[in-house]
Amino acid sequence: MSRSRIVPCLWFDSQAEQAVAFYQQVFPESGVIATSRYAGASDNPDGEPRGKVLTVEFELGSLRFTALNGGPHFTMNPSISFFVHVDSVDEADRLFAALAQDGDVMMPLGSYPWSERYGWVKDRFGASWQVIAGRRPPGGATVVPCLMFVGAQHGRAEEAMLAYAGIFPNSRQDSVARYTADEGPAGTVKHGRFLLDGQDMIAADSHFDHGFSFSEGISLQVTCEDQAEVDHYWAALGQGGAHGQCGWLKDRFGLSWQVVPAALSRLLSGTDQAAVARAFAAMMSMTKLDIAELERAFRGA
Repeated sequence: MSRSRIVPCLWFDSQAEQAVAFYQQVFPESGVIATSRYAGASDNPDGEPRGKVLTVEFELGSLRFTALNGGPHFTMNPSISFFVHVDSVDEADRLFAALAQDGDVMMPLGSYPWSERYGWVKDRFGASWQVIAGRRPPGGATVVPCLMFVGAQHGRAEEAMLAYAGIFPNSRQDSVARYTADEGPAGTVKHGRFLLDGQDMIAADSHFDHGFSFSEGISLQVTCEDQAEVDHYWAALGQGGAHGQCGWLKDRFGLSWQVVPAALSRLLSGTDQAAVARAFAAMMSMTKLDIAELERAFRGA
């Protein structure tokens, strides 16, 4: 099981369970880690049915995800997509066909200068995948998040990579391929690879008018072991951005993060529904999450 600190969170209306079941069918290395539910003992702010699935934590390849049933407020878009590295053309063909079923093809599967087989697809649930054969770095991850800086954020990919590397330990910028003058704004990032707390990441600028940008539809959860880590990432990531409710914030590049204690999964997936309800209510009342207060609420202290 992966112990990644940074966990992409996919926002769904009510399809989290169905989406995770679909991904388990498509990806050979996958599994569910934990499931939490809206409190069965009390009402919740969004009016969701008591006991309905709130989150499903799951793993694809070497990357951990959270699927969130958050309601109709946000939807995913391709400003954050996921590179899926495979070893053969046949596996790329199989994977792309499965993801494209009832989805939308953004770049047709075929041979490109950067890969013998590549394609970009948005699946039936709205998540975007870039399937690529034969370009995995030695020892590199199978599934890698890709941040695309568009619109008002265009041209800030390298600035963001360096900023994030300064916040997280075991981080660095690995490589940057830049646009030439005949390709786009010269010097902006065509494809950048960086390491974030030991986790492979990709960033790129896009000068096209896509009509979307970063949103809460896909956020990045930062799993914190103690309150000191919560305090650090809440302050560092939120600098120049905006803090929100329940550990959510937007950084100065518009990217959404959730700064969450590792204990939160345990508190919200327990079998004592009254305790879960108390912890959930406490979380909903907070901006920055307070581990001691969440634990006290769970215990009924």
